Amino acid sequence: MKSHVKQIKAFWLAAVLIFVSVIRRELNYLPDLLVPSDFSMLGQSYDWWEDSVLTVIYLVALGLLVYSRHYLWAVLKNVPVSLYLSVTVLAIIQYMGENAIMFPHTFGEIVEELAETAIYGIALTYLWQFKLADYESCLVQKLNYKFDHANN
Repeated sequence: MKSHVKQIKAFWLAAVLIFVSVIRRELNYLPDLLVPSDFSMLGQSYDWWEDSVLTVIYLVALGLLVYSRHYLWAVLKNVPVSLYLSVTVLAIIQYMGENAIMFPHTFGEIVEELAETAIYGIALTYLWQFKLADYESCLVQKLNYKFDHANN
């Protein structure tokens, strides 16, 4: 039972790390405003430090997701297929807008931002409606079932 609780905690910690890295990507203009162009720490530039920290965050999040893969799968398999399709279509439109594929460059930027906003809106709405207690009760039922059958 304790290992399943650890998996759940690992999953949500990974989700927070992914959120932080996505927000950092979206706020990519902040270092230009807040960090001097000649910034150096231990002989390395800001870009090197930023890349190093983000790489560590990505690797830790990936490791946590691998550790909590059973819980991750339980969450992902209950997501409606239409939600996956909607986000995929929006991601393709976002990519096309960002790279001016089938859109003029200035209009492509608007399309990119609108598609990203829609994706974040879908994620926020889904997470808002997400019922963690449902997954935890399902997990407890499965654990009790396994425990009962292991003792018999």
